[in-house]
Amino acid sequence: MKLEDIKTIAMYGAGTIGGGFAAYFALKGLNVNVYVRSEGSIERAKPKIQEAVDTYVKYGLVDNGDGIWAKIKFTTDPAEAFTGVYFVQENGAENLEQKHQMVATMEQYLPVDAIIASSSSGTPVTQIASEAKHPERIIVAHPFNPAYLLPLIEICGGEKTSPEVIEFARAFYKKYDKAPVVLNKEKNGFIANRLMHALWREEIALVTEGVCSMADCDDAWTFGPGIRLAAFGPSLHYELGGGDLGLKGCAIKFGAMTDAVFADISDMKKVPDTWADQSGEEIGPLMENLPDVIGHTKPEIADFRDKVIIDVLKLHKRM
Repeated sequence: MKLEDIKTIAMYGAGTIGGGFAAYFALKGLNVNVYVRSEGSIERAKPKIQEAVDTYVKYGLVDNGDGIWAKIKFTTDPAEAFTGVYFVQENGAENLEQKHQMVATMEQYLPVDAIIASSSSGTPVTQIASEAKHPERIIVAHPFNPAYLLPLIEICGGEKTSPEVIEFARAFYKKYDKAPVVLNKEKNGFIANRLMHALWREEIALVTEGVCSMADCDDAWTFGPGIRLAAFGPSLHYELGGGDLGLKGCAIKFGAMTDAVFADISDMKKVPDTWADQSGEEIGPLMENLPDVIGHTKPEIADFRDKVIIDVLKLHKRM
């Protein structure tokens, strides 16, 4: 199997993630077989795909959605979906028994050297592949929502995953303008969710301790490090901010301050019991007081998010 020989891929499932993936890879020119288990599932999948297509049209990535829809084929027949297909994105629920059933279904029809990439956000790939005939071709390829825009793909192999499969998957996602990162070993939460949870834990701590409001904490992130991180990661920013010694200089100059923050930063092991009610009470006023350019309803806010993401991706030449 060669990368350039892959003209058709498959989606197993087309909810929020699978539908977004289907639209994205069709946008990039691939034929996409979308396998779901019932006609009702097809009807539920179409709006998920249309949401992504509407975004592409609205922001000028395509003139209309006809070309994208022409690349997508729905089927409830696994033989039609997977026969002769060399790359499948599995988008099932976080249920190990279901994932085993899905793998078994796919392996009935896929070529032996086809790759199964799971969108799992929590189930370890070693467990997903534990009953597979060919566990060496199974990986986790975890996206970041919205999958139809954000390039990040976190690739993780299991105990029996072939290194060649991981490298092929990395090349595949790069070819279609995704930004794959590879974990050298399995880790709960992968990379990005662990980083996000560290940030989120500290925001919860700051708000529940009365240090600041949720709105001010969000603004502190958005209009400070958030904007910088849209360019590149923290290591490069510290390299720029460390003078002639770069990153090493930051470690020397700011070591004491960093130690002081580390000593005081939250290490909470569970979400406070009060957080659900407190956050629920604060999010309404936060949304009401957003600038009009962002909007005040969830659809308006999501639309602004997508516009910002697309503008940033255009700067990175990824969209």
